Amino acid sequence: MLKFKQEDRDILKPIYNFAKSRKLKLYLVGGALRDLILNRAKENPDFDFCLKRGALNFGRKLSKELRCAFVVLDEEHAACRLVKRINKKLYTFDFTDFRAPAIEKDLLHRDFTINSLALELGDVFTKGDLGKLIIDPYYGIADLQHKIIKITSKNSFKEDPLRILRAFSFSCILDFSLDNQTLRLAKKEKKRINAVSAERIREELFKILDSNAAYASLVSLDKLKILEIIFPEIKPLRGIGQGPYHHLDVWQHTLETLNQFELIIKKAKQTPGIYNYLEEEVAGLRKRVSLLKLACLLHDLGKPKALRREKEKIIFHGHERIGVGLTRIISRRLKLSNDEGRSLERIVLWHLRPGYLAGNQKPTARAIFRYFRDTGSDALAVLLLSLADQRATKGPLTTALSRTRHEKTVKSLTRRLLKPKDKKKLNRLLNGFELMAKFKLPASPLIGKLLSELEEAQAIGKIKNKKEALQLAAKLIKIKK
Repeated sequence: MLKFKQEDRDILKPIYNFAKSRKLKLYLVGGALRDLILNRAKENPDFDFCLKRGALNFGRKLSKELRCAFVVLDEEHAACRLVKRINKKLYTFDFTDFRAPAIEKDLLHRDFTINSLALELGDVFTKGDLGKLIIDPYYGIADLQHKIIKITSKNSFKEDPLRILRAFSFSCILDFSLDNQTLRLAKKEKKRINAVSAERIREELFKILDSNAAYASLVSLDKLKILEIIFPEIKPLRGIGQGPYHHLDVWQHTLETLNQFELIIKKAKQTPGIYNYLEEEVAGLRKRVSLLKLACLLHDLGKPKALRREKEKIIFHGHERIGVGLTRIISRRLKLSNDEGRSLERIVLWHLRPGYLAGNQKPTARAIFRYFRDTGSDALAVLLLSLADQRATKGPLTTALSRTRHEKTVKSLTRRLLKPKDKKKLNRLLNGFELMAKFKLPASPLIGKLLSELEEAQAIGKIKNKKEALQLAAKLIKIKK
């Protein structure tokens, strides 16, 4: 028997009572019914409703009754949202007017058949089987059973081009397949995505990145040439060979890096320190793991502009710095937060560093200190990307020895990061005022450079007290003069 849990009925009851008191027939539509049929629970539940007319007025008055936040989503289509935290969960309630005279015709304007379901809100509280009461004119329940994403009408993508991306995000989230007609129409209407706001594209993109099947989904989007509409910067990567250390061109290597990263994080779930780090929220509800998948796509963007040929060798010197500039453009276009943008830029800038460290038999204490200093909170992210990047490189000149060294270096640095921090942060042996007073120096960038070098020397054990710090400072000042 299909029925809502008591917890959900308790949440929906005040909304039903409020509508009933105003003699309004309110319908529950879409996702909540889909998830009910799939027996799928969400961490932060959301409910979509529609009524014949007056959704904005109804939502505004209901928000005062429920004492919750209210926002207009789309004035033209009379769409609004209420948000309320209940029992430590964040509930979202969306309300819209019918787009047609009757509910069955309104459902024709929903994105996919699996979301073109409706139920009179009062029926939620019946003792009977809701499966017999759900309005399903486009056979959405059958498509749920067959795990198929199918457009409700041929005008679906014209009405809202974002639905093209939503088809793929639903496919990832639910582990469903897209039917052939939906794929054909997505390819045909793909240029309409240019008219969609960056914020809406970002949200669907991160749903894909947050899933366990981001690689497969992005490969499908790439085959349809949809991905390059979102990221035109990837076009120059296609077909650029990388020499005998690589077996793939730059773009295929980029996708394979993402594939390898998803394989890595499957095992990472067994290591709490790595898993907890990846699950951290960087901005809003967007997690570090999703941001790192985006970094996989961006890490080699600078290679086309950096491409040089020297004595029949292909080199990409400085591509990471060029990539930082392109990454900044993309971050701003997607309207990512400052924290997300800075994190992406650091990851792209330093993604080669672990490989350089692995080039030596054993990285020096100074080199390790500088790595952690430069990468900061993204140190582990860079290590994981570097590992995926290296595993995606399988050219004939990539030796087993270099691969083993890289793996050992990454694992060694990861262990250092995850080691319990039982030591307090070292206090500086000297501060800027002391340096200026002792050596009669004016305030200048030199003071910052001296402090940085003293901090590094202290961290690797080269100096241990103020006397040694002053001696080293004197030597450094002579060199810099």
